[in-house]
Amino acid sequence: MGSAAQPEPKLASNATNDFVTPQKTRNTKFAFSCALIASMASILLGYDIGVMSGASLFIKDDLKINDTQVEILMGILNLYSLVGSIAAGYTSDWIGRRYTLVFAASIFFTGALLMGFATNYAFLMVGRFIAGIGVGYALMIAPVYTTEISPASSRGFLASFPEVFINFGILLGYVSNFAFSHLSEHLGWRLMLGIGAIPSVFLAASVLAMPESPRWLVMQGRLGDAMRVLSKTSDTPEEAELRLRDIKEAAGIPESSTGEIVAVPKLRHGAEGVWKELLISPTKSVRRIVIAAVGIHFFQQASGIDSVVLYSPRVFEKAGIKNKNALLGTTVAVGFTKTLFILVATFLLDRMGRRPLLLVGTGGMVLSLACLGFGLTIIDNHHGDHQLAWAIGVCIASILAYVAFFSIGPGPITWVYSSEIYPLKLRAQGASLCVAVNRVTSGVITMTFISLYKAITIGGSFFLYAGVAAVAWLFFFTFLPETRGRTLEDMEVLFVTRYKGSSAQKNQVELVKNENA
Repeated sequence: MGSAAQPEPKLASNATNDFVTPQKTRNTKFAFSCALIASMASILLGYDIGVMSGASLFIKDDLKINDTQVEILMGILNLYSLVGSIAAGYTSDWIGRRYTLVFAASIFFTGALLMGFATNYAFLMVGRFIAGIGVGYALMIAPVYTTEISPASSRGFLASFPEVFINFGILLGYVSNFAFSHLSEHLGWRLMLGIGAIPSVFLAASVLAMPESPRWLVMQGRLGDAMRVLSKTSDTPEEAELRLRDIKEAAGIPESSTGEIVAVPKLRHGAEGVWKELLISPTKSVRRIVIAAVGIHFFQQASGIDSVVLYSPRVFEKAGIKNKNALLGTTVAVGFTKTLFILVATFLLDRMGRRPLLLVGTGGMVLSLACLGFGLTIIDNHHGDHQLAWAIGVCIASILAYVAFFSIGPGPITWVYSSEIYPLKLRAQGASLCVAVNRVTSGVITMTFISLYKAITIGGSFFLYAGVAAVAWLFFFTFLPETRGRTLEDMEVLFVTRYKGSSAQKNQVELVKNENA
C-alpha cells in the first residue's frame, strides 16, 4: 500500500539496538506540574461517567423515561465526543496543544450548565451533545500534550496522569451522587450534573500558565522557544539538546538550522497529507502502529469497563442490594478502588514496563469477569426467600477486583502507549483516530448493555466480556512491543521489527533486517 515509495525510518541518533534503561530523573518538577495540569482535562470525562451512573436513577423517575432512553442517555456522550476528538487533531496542530485544552474546558463548561438546567429529556440531550464535544477534545489532547512534554525517563509515569484523573473524576462523580441523593428528586440530579462545570473553570485558568508543547513549537519553526521548554523538562542539558535534534529530524528540519525561528515544511492535511500517510498509503511500520494503537483502544472498552462503571448501581441491584443509598455507597467503593490502583500503576509504569502490567492487568480482568458472571448467574437462578450472601460477596469482590486489574493494566497503559508510538507529524490525527475508536466502542457497549443482559442474562453478558478480554490478552501478547525508555522519535523503529517472544521476556527488541524487501 504505497510503502515502497516511502522509506522506512532509520534509528534515531540516540537509539540502540537493545532496550534502553531509563535514566534517573533529575529535573522533572516542571514537567510534572505541566502534566498534572494538562491531565486535569480528563476529569471531565471521568466525572460525567461517574455522576451519570447514579444520576440516571433519579433522571429516570423524574423525567419518566424508559430503559431504552436511559441507555441512549448513558452512552450517547461517547458518540458525541467523536466530533470533538476528530476536530481536536486539526485544532491542536493549528492553535497548539495548550489553547486546545482551554477550548475543551470552555465547551464542557457550557454543556455541564445546560445539563444542570435541563427541563426535559430533549434539553438534557442537547447539553450532553455539547459536553460530549468537550470530552472528545480533552481525551485527545491531554495524553498528547503530556507525552510530548515528558522526558523519556518518566514518560510512563507522567503520561498515565490522564487516566489517573479519569478515575479521580469518576470518584468525584460517585461522591456527588451520594452527597446530593438526599435532596429532592427534581433538584438532586441537576446539581449532580451542573456542578461538573466547576473543574473546567480551574482547568482553563491553570492551562494559561503552562508552556506550549516543544514538539508543536518545532513544527512551527520556533526552535528557540522549543529549546527553552525542553531545558525545563529534560533530565539534563545534554538530553534537551538530544531531544531537540531528534524532534527537528522528525519534523524535517535540517540539523544545521539553529536560529530562533526557521522555515519548516508545511504539513498537508486530509486525504492528500497526514490522513493519507496514516490510513491510505502507510508504510509497514505506520500500519503496525495504527493497528496497535487502535487495537489497544478497542479492547480497553470492548472488555466492558464502562458497563461496569456506568451501570454499577444496576449490577449491584441485580446482585441483591436494593436500597438506593446503599447502592450509591457501594459505587463509591468502586471509584475508590479504581483511583487507588491507578496510582499504584503510575509508579510501576517506568519500573516494570508497559507489557508486564498490561498482560497482568488483562489476565486479572478475564478471571474477575468470569467470577462476576458466575456470581450473577447463581443469584439470577436462585428462587428462594433468602438472599445468597456468599454470591453477593462474590459479585462485589469481583467488581472491585475487575476495576483494580483494569486500573493497573489497560486503563492507564492504553493512553500512554497510543500517545507515544505515533510519529510526530501523525501524532495529533493518530490520537484523534484512537479516541474515536475508543468512544465509539464505549458508546456501543454502554448503549446496548441493558438490552444485552435482557437478551442473554446479566451473568451471560459478563461471560461475554470475559471472552473479549481473553482475546485482548492474546493481541497484547503477540503484537505490542515494549516501549519503556525509548524516546518518542525512536518509537517508529520498534514497528519495523518483528517482535519475538523471547525478547519480550527480556524487554528487548530484535530488529529484523530487510523486512520490506
